[in-house]
Amino acid sequence: MLTAKQVEALIRGGLPAAAEQGVVVESVDRNRARVRYRFDPSMVRPGGTVSGPTLMSLADAAMYAAILANLDGQEMAVTQNLNINFLSKPAPADLIGDAEIIRLGRRSAVLEVRIYSDGVDAMVAHVTGTYAIPSRQPS
Repeated sequence: MLTAKQVEALIRGGLPAAAEQGVVVESVDRNRARVRYRFDPSMVRPGGTVSGPTLMSLADAAMYAAILANLDGQEMAVTQNLNINFLSKPAPADLIGDAEIIRLGRRSAVLEVRIYSDGVDAMVAHVTGTYAIPSRQPS
């Protein structure tokens, strides 16, 4: 299993925009990952709330981090489906995405992500998603 720093390096190496977005992989564990998005005023949409695409991006990054950590850097895994429920207005603070692999098969993984504003107990979004896992080619 990869460490949080190794996973973060893979994400930032494969998607340089992740560094610009302030993606930080705080922890990885068996079937779990915690990812932080550093707050930036550019995340706020009219109406004073963090934009939906920002929350979706965090959820996707958290799912990807869980997959990378638990499949030893399987970088070619891709999002197949993402469903999000917006639950409450995010505070203007860092966002935390806690991802958990619910089921890990040979060809796909089903995940859940709970998104919070840092320092606030109420969940701001609940996400479920599926990742497609390509067959590994023999070396």
